[in-house]
Amino acid sequence: MTTPLTRGSAWLREAMQPTNLTSRLAPAVLLAAALAGCGASATPSSGASPQAAPNGVRVLWMGDSIAGAQAPALKAALEAGGAAFKDATSDGGGNVVAGDHPVTTMAAKDTWKALRENVAAFRPTVIAYQITTYDWGTPAQQLSAYRKLARTAGDAGARLVLVSAPPFKLGDFYQPHEKAIRSAPEMAAKAVKSDTRARYLDASELWGNDYAAAKAQRAEDGIHSCQQGSAAFATWFGGRLGELARFTPAAPATWATGRWTGDERFVKLGCG
Repeated sequence: MTTPLTRGSAWLREAMQPTNLTSRLAPAVLLAAALAGCGASATPSSGASPQAAPNGVRVLWMGDSIAGAQAPALKAALEAGGAAFKDATSDGGGNVVAGDHPVTTMAAKDTWKALRENVAAFRPTVIAYQITTYDWGTPAQQLSAYRKLARTAGDAGARLVLVSAPPFKLGDFYQPHEKAIRSAPEMAAKAVKSDTRARYLDASELWGNDYAAAKAQRAEDGIHSCQQGSAAFATWFGGRLGELARFTPAAPATWATGRWTGDERFVKLGCG
């Protein structure tokens, strides 16, 4: 049986051709995961020394489990280009918008606490936040949270990059919150409009807007990505980040077949 680590050049060719990719991921998003994952945001080890960044760029990556599935590839890509990378995503949470729901209120509290700790310990030059599937709230609440995130980044001397989530299946769990999920990208774009050190990136440039389309590279659950989709995202996002932070991203050939493809996260998600 072949694995991502034994496919060699064939794996790389797949990773660089989004329209020809398929993912094989068992359904993973359940209400129980949301409740259990609220406190799962990554926090720094006490007294840990910041990771070296040869090109001076230090990226703190925030978001929910969708961003978490993208993190292994993003880490490999950015570190190959000389940047430091910290995965601060959270399964079943990771949101900065508290809203009025007990799940999102609890998760947001954890996210803001982890962010303060990560800013102090990791000292990011870029705080990158992918809008989560839990950013429930009114447009005003969303706008306020994203503006607070921009201020937090600015106070830390970092650039803020907000990126929209990929299109995903709005199943029974998400449908009651569809209005908020739809308004979040617009509020994120509005929040950074007048901030010279903050940017909004529309990921539909990569994924399109239909989760069921081949271009979206969603897994069987219609939400997450496996290795191929994560590699495509890392290539796209790394390129956009390079333009903003003024560094040259590493060529995919230098990282796309690395050890990250066997990350435990993909194993747990059932990726082939």
